[in-house]
Amino acid sequence: MNTSQVNASLKCERDTRVTSVLFPCLYAALFLVAFVLNSLAVWIFFQISSSSTFVVYLKNVVVADLLMTLTVPVKVLTDAGLGSWQLRAFHCRYSAVLFYITMYISILLLGLISLDRYLKIVHPFGKCALQRVRVGRILCAVIWVVMLSLALPNVILSNEMPQISSGARLRCTKMKGKMGLLWHEGFNYFCQVVFWGTLALMVVCYTFISRKVFESYRASQSSSDTASKQTTSKLFTMLSQSRDLSAPVASLTAIQKSSPLASWHL
Repeated sequence: MNTSQVNASLKCERDTRVTSVLFPCLYAALFLVAFVLNSLAVWIFFQISSSSTFVVYLKNVVVADLLMTLTVPVKVLTDAGLGSWQLRAFHCRYSAVLFYITMYISILLLGLISLDRYLKIVHPFGKCALQRVRVGRILCAVIWVVMLSLALPNVILSNEMPQISSGARLRCTKMKGKMGLLWHEGFNYFCQVVFWGTLALMVVCYTFISRKVFESYRASQSSSDTASKQTTSKLFTMLSQSRDLSAPVASLTAIQKSSPLASWHL
């Protein structure tokens, strides 16, 4: 047996049942749950007036999550192999781009929410421009415009007509030229910076928030213990005073009963 025959015998075919059957089923179930919950969240939050930056950020998170959820059915169909190559091309050029860009928009907004909670809890009496509703709306608009503008070249540069053999699956990179691949790679690095930078911000903010909450809890516990001790001391003082007063009263009562006037009244 020569080397080529050994390599051919050791070669294993790729099992696509997980990616083409299991994952689409999980995505479909998650889509139904996520669509119902996100639609309910949109209905609830948009009944609330945007009176704080926290509500402004939450409304934008809900919108981004709903848009991301709406792209899932296309991914389910393409991963399951139920659509044509044109549907796969639509997913590569539009749906997948929208999915990932809304995901990173949500990540940035969650970072703003953590910063907002830090300012409200750790510095409740500070006056920061980031706590103004108008500034919060501007920040949200900037995030949407910048992220969508950076994602737009991924749509425009995915304009190559792919060469697809029969039975083969279209790869999204085949629709990009050299410039498109370079932009896609650079955008991926930018998204990594966004993810890790936001994660670091959230860790720092929630660490300070946790410490502030713990300090407030300890202060409340010490003040409640002090108040309890003061109450116990006052109660003990009142009880001791009542004992001191009860002896003279009892003596006066006994004297009154033994006096001749007591018998005269009777």
